[in-house]
Amino acid sequence: MAKKLKESDNQVFALGKENYKLLLIGFAIIVVGFILMVGGKSEDPSVFNPEIFSFRRITLAPMVVLFGFLFEIYAIMKKPKSEDN
Repeated sequence: MAKKLKESDNQVFALGKENYKLLLIGFAIIVVGFILMVGGKSEDPSVFNPEIFSFRRITLAPMVVLFGFLFEIYAIMKKPKSEDN
């Protein structure tokens, strides 16, 4: 029984502290990308507003969101530094 307790004391998480910080940064990048997509609505519903097809909404925002997801993958896959060294 005592041996089992000693083994459980040495358990480590799969992700380190740095990984969680990177995950939060990636989440913030994704949120910024979605905020960039917001807007472009017309005040009058019968009038078309071509502003919905701006560079920011069609090109920049999806690229920022995609970068955020790729950053999240990196944050998960990054090997945490060993605390023994």
